[in-house]
Amino acid sequence: MITSAQLRAARALLGIDQRRLADLSGLSVPTIQRMEASDGTIRGNVDSLVKLIAALDAAGLELIGEGASSQSGGRGVRLRENGVGGSM
Repeated sequence: MITSAQLRAARALLGIDQRRLADLSGLSVPTIQRMEASDGTIRGNVDSLVKLIAALDAAGLELIGEGASSQSGGRGVRLRENGVGGSM
């Protein structure tokens, strides 16, 4: 699905704050805050996760899963498996 680190990185790439993401997704700011504070994969209400993913997609962001390649070739970042945020 999506990790808290991906969510924070997605917001940074889009140049939006938590309030704007909440507006775009129809979620509350506390919900966005809880998602970003999660450890690893975001867990939560399926409806909320679908709204979040749809909002990021509509904003032009492509989420890249573990080991997947990007088909569109746009700019982006990916943390290596043994990167600072990964397991060392």
